[in-house]
Amino acid sequence: MAHYLIQATYSAEARKALVSNPQDRVAGVTSLMEKMGGKVECFYFSMGEFDVAAIIDVPDDVSAVAGALAVTGAGHLSAYHTTKLLTNDEMMTAMQKAHGVSYSAPSRG
Repeated sequence: MAHYLIQATYSAEARKALVSNPQDRVAGVTSLMEKMGGKVECFYFSMGEFDVAAIIDVPDDVSAVAGALAVTGAGHLSAYHTTKLLTNDEMMTAMQKAHGVSYSAPSRG
């Protein structure tokens, strides 16, 4: 499974709806991720730029994008960010692959 950090911000209209009719948003996200073949590892409400922070595990990038399309298509979010997360083993593999490889930065002609 691939891991993703999801950060989202509710629209003003969605916040108003949540205040007037409190509802469990975790259950809906959990159901959606199960339909994508995955699960919600953790789900938090947050203060600051984003209202929600969650870590999801889904089979692949296509599943993550499908979930994002379904969620954002509902129209209740003003922002939605997906960040692919790497395990330590994946990062170690990337570092080993990069070891000894050089790259020339652009020069000012």
